[in-house]
Amino acid sequence: MLQIKNITFAYKKTPILKAISFNVKPGEHVSIIGESGSGKSTLLKLIYGEYDLDAGQILWKDTPILGPKFNLVVGYEFIKYVAQEFDLMPFTSIEENIGKHLSNFFPKEKKQRIAELLDVVELTPFAKQKVKTLSGGQKQRVALARALAKQPEIMLLDEPFSHIDSFKKRRLRRNLFRYLKQKNISCIVATHDKNDVLGFADRILVLQDSKLILNDLPEVIYKHPKTPLVASFFGECNTIDGQLVYAHRLAVVKDAPLKVTVKQTYFEGYRYLIEATKEDHTIIFYHQEYLNPGKDVCLKIVAS
Repeated sequence: MLQIKNITFAYKKTPILKAISFNVKPGEHVSIIGESGSGKSTLLKLIYGEYDLDAGQILWKDTPILGPKFNLVVGYEFIKYVAQEFDLMPFTSIEENIGKHLSNFFPKEKKQRIAELLDVVELTPFAKQKVKTLSGGQKQRVALARALAKQPEIMLLDEPFSHIDSFKKRRLRRNLFRYLKQKNISCIVATHDKNDVLGFADRILVLQDSKLILNDLPEVIYKHPKTPLVASFFGECNTIDGQLVYAHRLAVVKDAPLKVTVKQTYFEGYRYLIEATKEDHTIIFYHQEYLNPGKDVCLKIVAS
């Protein structure tokens, strides 16, 4: 189990994380969300051992995770960290990059392992291609496969699908997280994308103002967001009479106390996103039909 015990860290005199504590069980998938600059990436780097803590302790099982003051080489064999910048070998092939740290004493097993991981990240047809010729998204997939090569006990992923096209991202996300569960590999993901979280995370951590403000099940945090910041991570949200209301919970009805004036309508494929105003407040909702700017409509809050 990973244990984060009351850790604190600052860059020079700027506090980044204050008194952060949580645990991650073997095979558990934890997502970290928060605004840019909230400390998500820094927290991953501390867990990896890239920085020295100012206070507190990090343990994986009984092993303390220590920073560069204590370790000549940063990192541990049982932890793999995939950053937003990829440290790949550009002039060698994809399969050579993935197999870099696998033993040559067992060539058959090495070949099978590389083939397995190429399949996970859907790069089998490109196995012989040199990394320097790849797109950013393909390089990100190579980095993910290489991190998995020696089957770590814990994976730290910083925006792991940020460079990957949407049509590839959905299936790759399912493949990767399913593979991690099957192999009982713990996973911590720092992300801005709700789709990396909903349906995959066992728990969500929310960082704000250098502190861990929430640590709960995705369903609980989604259905009961504590702040507009948390709600906005999952989708368009409104504050109505002090209540946080997702845009999809507002329905157009014939008569209701909540009356708004349509400002703009945006086509989203199977529905329209409507931007409306009530006095000096903006109200966002969805509707199945186009609504003309200037039209007055009534809205009702419905069950989610």
